[in-house]
Amino acid sequence: MDIQLATVDLPEFGLPTEAPTFSAQLYEFRLERLRWLMDDAGLDFLVIYADREHQANLAWVCGYDPRFEEALLIVDRRQTPLLLIGNEGFGFADLAPAPLRKLLYQPLSLLGQSRKESSNLKQILQNEGIHTGVSVGVAGWKYFSHEEFADAPYVFETPSYLIDLLRHLTGDVHKVKNAGDLFMNPVDGLRIINEAEQLAAFEFAACHSSNGLKQVLWGMEPGMTEYEAAALMGVNGIPLSCHLMLSCGARAAYGLPSPSLNRLEEGQPFTMALGLWGALNARAGWLVRDEEGLPAGVKDYLQKLAIPYFRAVAAWYEKIGIGVTGGELYDTIHGIIGDPFFGVSLNPGHYIHLDEWVHSPVEKNSKIQLRSGMALQVDVIPATGSIYHTINIEDGIALADAELRQELATKFPETWLRIQARRDFMEQVIGIRLKPEVLPFSNIPAYLPPYLLSPTQVLVGKKNS
Repeated sequence: MDIQLATVDLPEFGLPTEAPTFSAQLYEFRLERLRWLMDDAGLDFLVIYADREHQANLAWVCGYDPRFEEALLIVDRRQTPLLLIGNEGFGFADLAPAPLRKLLYQPLSLLGQSRKESSNLKQILQNEGIHTGVSVGVAGWKYFSHEEFADAPYVFETPSYLIDLLRHLTGDVHKVKNAGDLFMNPVDGLRIINEAEQLAAFEFAACHSSNGLKQVLWGMEPGMTEYEAAALMGVNGIPLSCHLMLSCGARAAYGLPSPSLNRLEEGQPFTMALGLWGALNARAGWLVRDEEGLPAGVKDYLQKLAIPYFRAVAAWYEKIGIGVTGGELYDTIHGIIGDPFFGVSLNPGHYIHLDEWVHSPVEKNSKIQLRSGMALQVDVIPATGSIYHTINIEDGIALADAELRQELATKFPETWLRIQARRDFMEQVIGIRLKPEVLPFSNIPAYLPPYLLSPTQVLVGKKNS
């Protein structure tokens, strides 16, 4: 592919006028799927732990996400799940769309608040039927491999008070297992294969997160503070999946800083990212109008870094599809920018959900085949560690077979029209040909201006004859 810098008019793909909703029936189906997996794993009970930063597994099951406190959900094979919540979450839990029993457990509350009205956790768990001999899975926000721990199934990231008590009640440390893989394993985890409703919700979020970055690209000016530039994102209250990131100058090399009173300066490196539940978009480059604004020693930024990078990302987009393995995607990227100069060390692509990074099937020699219903993020980050800084494009896509595409088009016609418009733009203007099952969610799809103060000057591809 021949990569060129071209003037491009970015279309207005639009923002949603309706938000996808999840019915109680959808949550009942999810609970049924979870119980099937519990049966397969030989689990009598599953205890799901969640807090403000790690709520995705719990929210997937019942639609409740903790705000100030932690929460526990106890699932067995028959009863309506029991949600344990603190003082401030007790009323809020009424908004959860799934059928639930709820119980006040005040040690989940903030420090200094009353603890006088709830039963102790041991009694609660015993009343639910957790006793000697039963098998209990615990799902928090992570699970471990045998490369990390020899006894990986029995290693937990959840609070010790919970694990210690469950081990005591079951009478055997091997009766309590880490069950995070039920939700997050990269082959067929419950949150890896998504329904049409969930994908539509991800696209809803991606419209807003990508539109936020678009507004920064067209609105930021040297002399603004980073706070003022970040305010252009127009964050509207959709819950964040990670801290908003925006930085200029020396801090930009680290990628992760939040905005500050530091002022944008022409000729400086720049990076930004906005992550909402189900979507993250990022861009990075130089705050210049053209190559003349680049510092000495970086004048060949376009040829040395930007063009090879965009060629690799374009190849990633054209390669990805149902049946493609994670190893093939890895080879696609590293076959183009595998030189140590580019510093691509993290997985070049990963699953996205309510949490920004669920897992990744993309690593060297990975045999994991991509499937319909998966939502992934192109996330190829050069960490050159040099005066060239970096360049970055992060956007989300989903994979959908013909049946799932038809369901999306029928249930969410507005969503479907935006997806089709983005596909047309990527092929006809940017020069990236997508397989039919690849559904772009970003309103700045594959749109990469290497000189950030000239947002209509972007990299495009033309096939070599």
